[in-house]
Amino acid sequence: MLSYNLLHNVAILSINVANQAMNVLNDESIPALARALEQAYADPEAKGIIITSERPEFIAGADLRMILNNNGKAPEELYQLSRSLNTIFRKMETNGKPIVAAINGTALGGGYEVCLACHHRVAINNPKALIGLPEVTIGLLPGGGGTQRLPRMIGLEMAAPLLLEGKKVSPKEALSLGMIDELVDSYEEMMEKAFAWINANPIAIQPWDEINQKTGKIQAKENYKVPNGNILSPKGVQLMMGGTALTMTKTNENYPSPIAIMSCVYEGLLVNIDRGLIIEARHFVKVANSSVAKNLIRTMFFGLNEVNKGVNRPKNIEKTEVKKLGILGAGMMGSGIAYVSAMAGIEVILKDVSLEAAEKGKQYSQNLLEKAISKGKMSPEKAEGILSLIKTTDNYAELEGADLIIEAVFENPQLKAEVSKAAEVFLKKDSGVFASNTSTLPISNLAKATIQPDKFIGIHFFSPVDRMQLVEIIMGKETSDYALTVAMDFVKKIRKTPIVVNDSQGFYTSRVFFTYTSEGIELLKDGVNPVVIENIAKQMGMPVGPLAVSDEVALDLAYKIAKEAVENGILSATDTAYQVSKQFTEMGRLGKKAKAGFYTYPENGKKYLWEGLAEFFPLKEEKIAVEEIKKRLLYRQALETVKCVEEGVIRKYLDADLGSIFAWGFPAYLGGTLSFVDTVGIKNFVAEADRLADTYGERFRPTEKLRAMAEAGKGFYE
Repeated sequence: MLSYNLLHNVAILSINVANQAMNVLNDESIPALARALEQAYADPEAKGIIITSERPEFIAGADLRMILNNNGKAPEELYQLSRSLNTIFRKMETNGKPIVAAINGTALGGGYEVCLACHHRVAINNPKALIGLPEVTIGLLPGGGGTQRLPRMIGLEMAAPLLLEGKKVSPKEALSLGMIDELVDSYEEMMEKAFAWINANPIAIQPWDEINQKTGKIQAKENYKVPNGNILSPKGVQLMMGGTALTMTKTNENYPSPIAIMSCVYEGLLVNIDRGLIIEARHFVKVANSSVAKNLIRTMFFGLNEVNKGVNRPKNIEKTEVKKLGILGAGMMGSGIAYVSAMAGIEVILKDVSLEAAEKGKQYSQNLLEKAISKGKMSPEKAEGILSLIKTTDNYAELEGADLIIEAVFENPQLKAEVSKAAEVFLKKDSGVFASNTSTLPISNLAKATIQPDKFIGIHFFSPVDRMQLVEIIMGKETSDYALTVAMDFVKKIRKTPIVVNDSQGFYTSRVFFTYTSEGIELLKDGVNPVVIENIAKQMGMPVGPLAVSDEVALDLAYKIAKEAVENGILSATDTAYQVSKQFTEMGRLGKKAKAGFYTYPENGKKYLWEGLAEFFPLKEEKIAVEEIKKRLLYRQALETVKCVEEGVIRKYLDADLGSIFAWGFPAYLGGTLSFVDTVGIKNFVAEADRLADTYGERFRPTEKLRAMAEAGKGFYE
């Protein structure tokens, strides 16, 4: 757990939390650190202390299970967690012996707070190592003194973005920001520098502390001057006012931790470090006990890590590797898939109906690589090597021996069947897998056109492929575990996040996403001002309003999908979104691509809501409350997700939550569509859904299974 060695009269505390994947601060390592420190303080031979790690990372942070397990419990427990850490840290600062953090790798969150409590910080110049306080990204704030020590050390202006954005930096950048004191090239040099500093500083005092002239003990300094301006200086006041306004605008008050961090910094810097740490602990309790922290930790930390590690991958099949990839269709999706695959070192055959069309698709990669070169992020030689991996063709035979072929042609079943038949024969014998990038067409139906339906799978990318992290993998009725393994291993290789769902019309992401746009149109029909609809959607945390995103997707595509759903008996012909998309398509208002949809897109100007909407959707005098609009937009998405669970489309709840956040931007602070139900409370959710159904229509009516869950008091995670 933690070894103690005395070398050259310096106590070396080496951390090794062996029962964890990485060094973390937890219920075992924190007391172990405290005991080792006490041993060093009491050791008359030890003139100083070096804290380092026996593992590649220094300390990756606190074990978030401590927070998750305490969430919803008595605030005193969380308060004591913060205070106990700072009791250890304050004794480090005031014990009288110099302490150096020898940072041999990543130091994040509580790990970097250990470094802040040391008197000196030396780090190895490892570009892969990260240093910072990322707590805000999971709904927390640094509870081990980070909000108090960092601003006191580097100043408010430098510390604010690191705290409010959770920015993680390399050791080299950390040195330039003043987060560490020295940068070295090796472990040996790091230890040399640490010993040298201790020898040169037999008594070490933090800048915010002083020696009491009467007692000789180290204590908190009153009226400590923060570097580059105190909190009440003109610059400090300006920073706080501007920072608070910007934080409120960015978060829409949906995320409590950034505001709490601002409060910690402001209130804490008005007093000495000891009182500042008490203030921090009180704010820490509030955010750590919130549903936002619980949702973000469960979904965006543990859940995301679990999925990225391959929780959905079949365990009994050996690792596969896609070395040669065939892509049918060099349009926006195909060219994006080609780029991310070449970036991962995969040989890509990009095929289209003509060599000219295929070359146009390759140009997309060239443009992105040239941009990376211009920004200094890539050398011309490396870019040339990546681009050389993409071979363009109009000949199916060039696909010979492909480990995986992905068709990315237009959403037309006949066309997809045609290219699938022509390309499938060139797959690598016995091991090749064929995939469709369709966003809505059932995989089981598309597989009928192939010779090996067991090796046919859906791999649904999102646009733009190079920026969208999620990939939705769809299992057809006959898709084998082997095909799933190939798809999973490929997605991991191109560094995307995979979710796995079962087949249905629209699968999961497209199906639920359309309920968001559909309810936006329902609100429009109900006489709600379109400006209000769009603004409230963004206020509640959606990245784009439902009308704007309908234009982005294209109204003719929405009509086509809705029409298929009507023809298959899935959707009623009276559905508002179907009727409106049909009407707008017939009018030629197809969305952004036609420069006319719910919005108008002037040639050299900013888009604006079409004036003609008032004629088609007259505003009503009776206003619908803001909270009611939010509920309608959120509940529609959650209820459709519940149906996907009950119909077996969703295989794991986690896939539903991550899919909703990464595919179309469901608010992360709510944890995803299923976590939202638990956040509201299953009984409250069902009761409110019934009220919405009675008021606005049966689309809000809870399913019988959901009603039974509510009666049993059983949520999806709780």
